[in-house]
Amino acid sequence: MTRYDTLDDAREAGVAPWDQRVDDLSDYHVTVFEDRYPVTPGHLLFVPVYNTHHVINDAFETALRYGERMVRLGECDGYNIGFNSGAAAGQTVMYPHIHLIPRRTGDCTDPVGGVRGVIHGQANYHSGGYQLPA
Repeated sequence: MTRYDTLDDAREAGVAPWDQRVDDLSDYHVTVFEDRYPVTPGHLLFVPVYNTHHVINDAFETALRYGERMVRLGECDGYNIGFNSGAAAGQTVMYPHIHLIPRRTGDCTDPVGGVRGVIHGQANYHSGGYQLPA
């Protein structure tokens, strides 16, 4: 996998397809975009301008602060923050980005386990369907 050092490099290579920028949430090191295929209303992507651990961490922190703000203002009841790293983890855009997915009570049948649901049947470990990975 080719590593792109900056968001501009990834965009020039056609790897970063985001175009719905949220200007009032973006700054010099994290650019925020609306997700083209939102899981819930308000699904945002926090994209580091520079592909470094420090700036990726800043993107996580920015997503966390914004998620907390959304809950505090009553815009959602909770949220998930996700980062897919590599094709095996479901990454389809090969430049780092953090998903902030606002959650609302009743938005799915069984929210137990949250992000554990990336592996079918493994989210709700309180139910009878959970199996220890081999």
